[in-house]
Amino acid sequence: MDLAEQAISDEEIVKIASEQKRAVLTLNRKDFKRLHNNLSSHSGIIICTFDANFGALAQRIHESINVCASLEGQLIRISRG
Repeated sequence: MDLAEQAISDEEIVKIASEQKRAVLTLNRKDFKRLHNNLSSHSGIIICTFDANFGALAQRIHESINVCASLEGQLIRISRG
């Protein structure tokens, strides 16, 4: 499911992801942090700082989510290493 290039609101993206029991991975930190704070529930939101070293970014994401029993309701922050 790639909604990135469709005209869908951030709220709708989180809703669709939650219906499908999927977390949202985004570089849009500000808006999705606000959504996390305003929503009563979601399947997880992972907000990242852009890093042109995609391999290193993927590794940091993997390490961060691997320690979580569940992403349900979680806001995971991934910063540039």
